[in-house]
Amino acid sequence: MNQSSSLYRHGDVLIAAVAALPVGAVPRPGVVLAHGEHTGHSHRIRETGAASLYAYGHELYLLISAPTATLVHEEHRPIALPVGVYRVWQQREYTPSAIRTVVD
Repeated sequence: MNQSSSLYRHGDVLIAAVAALPVGAVPRPGVVLAHGEHTGHSHRIRETGAASLYAYGHELYLLISAPTATLVHEEHRPIALPVGVYRVWQQREYTPSAIRTVVD
């Protein structure tokens, strides 16, 4: 499979392989892709130093620099992500009053 077409779903987080980080992407601290506001759980990379996060406007990107990195969350099975660059989305839901981000 061509990595540029790889998609991963981890609960309410969607991760898609992309060719490269956008020019001007800004490093973000930590490796937590999404926080659970109700449970305190988070979607995060387990291995220290294996990945970094970047923001480009309102978009989030994940750079895996190790051969693999493990995406973990207390309520989901781990996912091994190969080296590469990924765009990250958090699922949103529609209500008559607003479109909002899904939270644990």
